[in-house]
Amino acid sequence: MELEKTNYMNTLYEFYNVLLTKKQKGYLSLYYGDDYSLGEIAEEFGVSRQAVYDNIKRTEKILMDYEDKLKLAKSFFARNKKLDDLADYAMEKYPNDKELHAFIANMEELDEKDD
Repeated sequence: MELEKTNYMNTLYEFYNVLLTKKQKGYLSLYYGDDYSLGEIAEEFGVSRQAVYDNIKRTEKILMDYEDKLKLAKSFFARNKKLDDLADYAMEKYPNDKELHAFIANMEELDEKDD
């Protein structure tokens, strides 16, 4: 399994898992989160390996469709990149501005509170 795809699917799962069925969540959580094989998941759920594979592929498509429409992950990464750029700029240009650095730190903590 390709690490980049695994990371991307885990990211999409974090944003959109509330829109999935219990079975879809279970399969994806085990497959991408816990690195279970298709056979192990099939055994866990009492279904065929092919059923697990088909469900995972359908769910991946569903997650990608959600992202194409809602763009939550793309927006999240763009916002974090801009915040990182701002933090770097502030450190370089205003190293002694404690108020600015506190504001940036507060902004960085916002996403952590959602977890």
